[in-house]
Formats: sequence, structure tokens, C-alpha cells
Amino acid sequence: MEYFEKITEKPKSDLGWNIPERKQGSINVVGGNAQNFKSEIKVAEFISEKYPVQDLKVVLPDNLKNKLPPLPNFVFMSSTDSGSFDESQKLYDVFNTVDFNLVLGDLSKNAVTGRAIVNACQSSEKMTLVTRDAVELLAEYKPEQLLMNENLIIFASIPQLIKLLHAVYYPKMLLMSQSLVQVSEILHKFTLSYPISIITLHNGQILLAENGLVKAVPLENSGYSPITLWNGELAAKIVIMNLYNPNNFIDASIFGIFE
Repeated sequence: MEYFEKITEKPKSDLGWNIPERKQGSINVVGGNAQNFKSEIKVAEFISEKYPVQDLKVVLPDNLKNKLPPLPNFVFMSSTDSGSFDESQKLYDVFNTVDFNLVLGDLSKNAVTGRAIVNACQSSEKMTLVTRDAVELLAEYKPEQLLMNENLIIFASIPQLIKLLHAVYYPKMLLMSQSLVQVSEILHKFTLSYPISIITLHNGQILLAENGLVKAVPLENSGYSPITLWNGELAAKIVIMNLYNPNNFIDASIFGIFE
């Protein structure tokens, strides 16, 4: 498989040197609902403490205004009665005010919030990484046009990718029981059909795919477990490395995994 490569150790590259000494770049951490918003704040704090991001915002539904202190990095959007994001032009606009959006999830599963997130990601001209339960919303609300957005990175589990491929009637069937070779072949062909980038986990391998190329990092070499892989920290590292190393998704993301 000429399109496939396994990476077992941190690449010897200068990508880490591209992280600036002075604060630079802007990121939105998007997510949360009335009952659950801690992950978004925790990940934003992780980014703020570890990396020199100049403008870091936490984008939350506005029904959380009375539950949180009025900090300048909190940005509140219109919310539904159930306490998650409502559709609004302001939400769509805020996705284009930064260099990178990290849609972390913790979203209410309803049609209004689904359309709001899908439309915001679809209309965004900025890099956007979608992960955790936010991926499921993408799969449920007409993702065909969204998947033509070359600025989109999807960090998803295999079950979530199965739903996503099914939603766009992709002719190749993806299954949990498939081998690493079979899954890699599907990711190879899928990312030739759609210009998005994909990160997933299968058979103990973190898989990264873009433009038909697929690379695998053994989970045991990454420092993450099947649980901690999804807590938002790795997604944040991948956002950072791609922020400071644009147009180099696979290599920058692999560097982030070993960072």
C-alpha cells in the first residue's frame, strides 16, 4: 500500500520550532450546553497555559451566562430552550473571526442545534476541527455539502465515521470488525472523494488521513489511552500544531500526538 505508512516515534522535524515565542494566532473552543460545559473550559485553560495563543475564546450557549463569571474570553451565543446552540448569524460569523475553530462537543442532540453547528462549520472559511459528540450531529444533518469544505478536520471514532459514511451514501462499507488494512483503504478512497482530513482510532492505531494518504501511530507509543484520547487534550494539540504549521495536516498532527 503505497499510500500507507506506520509511524512509531516522534518525527525528526523542525515543526516544533514553528511555535512562536510571542503570542500569535486565534482559536475558538466551541461547545457546551446547560448541563455540561466543563470540558470546553478545561481544554481552553490547557491551551492557554501551554501554548502562546494570542486570542483564545470559549464559545458557549448564552443560557450559561448566569452560571459563569463574566470573563473576557467567554463568548455567548443564542441558545435553545434545551440549553444548547440555536441557529444565528452571530454564531456563523464568530466561526470566521479566528484562525481555527475547535468544536469540542457536549451539545444537545436536537435538530436546531444540529443545523446550527453543521451550518457554522459548512460556512466557515477557517480551519475547523470537529470531535466527540459534535461529529454525530454532523452525521445526522445532511453532511454532504459540509464534507466538501477543505478546511474541515474530523476527529472521530469508527462508529461515528460509520454513521458519517452512511449519511452520504458512501459505496464502501466501513465496519468495526474490519482489519487495519481494510479501514485504511476506505479512508484512502474516502479522502480522495472528499477534501476533508480525518483522525480516528482502530485496532490500537491512531489513523490520520488526507488526500488519499493514510498514516498510523500505535496508540501505545502516543502516551494516550482509548479513553484519554477523546478528552479534548489531543484535539487541542492537533489544532495548535496545524495552526502554526498550516497546509501540513498529517505531519503536524503526528508531531502533536508525540508532543
